Amino acid sequence: MKAVRVLPGADGGRLEVDDIPVPKPGPDEVLVRVRASGINFGEIKYMREHRTGSPMTAGVEFAGEVASVGDQVSGWREGDRVMGHGRGCHAQYAVAAPLALMPVPEDVSWVDAAAFPNVFITAHDALVSNVELKPGESVFINGASGGVGMAAIMIASAMGARPVIASSRSAGKLQRLAGHGVDVGINSSVDPQVESIMAATDGRGVDVIMDTIGGTAFPDHIRSLAVKGRLVNLARLGGAATAEIDINLLWLNRLKLIGATFRTRSEAERVACIQACARDLLPYFREGKLRLPIDRTFRMDDIGEAYAYIQRSQHMGKLVLIAD
Repeated sequence: MKAVRVLPGADGGRLEVDDIPVPKPGPDEVLVRVRASGINFGEIKYMREHRTGSPMTAGVEFAGEVASVGDQVSGWREGDRVMGHGRGCHAQYAVAAPLALMPVPEDVSWVDAAAFPNVFITAHDALVSNVELKPGESVFINGASGGVGMAAIMIASAMGARPVIASSRSAGKLQRLAGHGVDVGINSSVDPQVESIMAATDGRGVDVIMDTIGGTAFPDHIRSLAVKGRLVNLARLGGAATAEIDINLLWLNRLKLIGATFRTRSEAERVACIQACARDLLPYFREGKLRLPIDRTFRMDDIGEAYAYIQRSQHMGKLVLIAD
């Protein structure tokens, strides 16, 4: 089968499209004929860090048909339309745990299905499982035009959060975000965050912040939170791994600061996150309320171009790889 492989190198991994054997599922695994797979920033980080060891197949989310199931698997059968989360899916076939799969309705395209798992599982884990966002609460999402940011906007809006506030450095992207559930847009290139959030929340601050910027944004985040506000950090796209925090505000406002990542989770914890996302979000997905816009699709042979494109950060929504 055709697969996107990451080959180790002293200066970081490099991509190569190779022919490799179709993987064989174990007795408690499912083999999926992959039709499309989502492309994410995290895959580029993994590629750069792959300096030693064996070649590995890239990709963490996919959509396709069940090709075969192990003899200990129940609930799935050959031909079922599925989407899922798991490594090694930038390929024509991938092996997955049964509980890491979700059903795909007949009227949903493979491209739309492949764009769902990773970002919606991540955003659901942040907003629902970690900060327990409730209807009527206000939420602020920075770096909002990326896949996880847009998924968070859609989840917050579907759950009845108000207002949903989002920031981007691009005025054009903010205009487009307004059509996906954003009530208030902040142009982070020119608009002061704290003042903008206070104006949008009648001076009380925001109940929840989902942060992907990291250290450089933390001082303003602490000042932007309401009493009993919660912040969940998913990434450090701003580059800084450390931050200064006003402990007085943390103490007086009884704030909660939470870190969330899949890197330190066990397999059981990862699967639990997938199942929680499926439980809460699949009804919205079936109704068409949780569909990310697709910026571009790429063929497998063009994976280098796809990685270069996502690194320019000019896209909005998802990039998807077609498993030809």
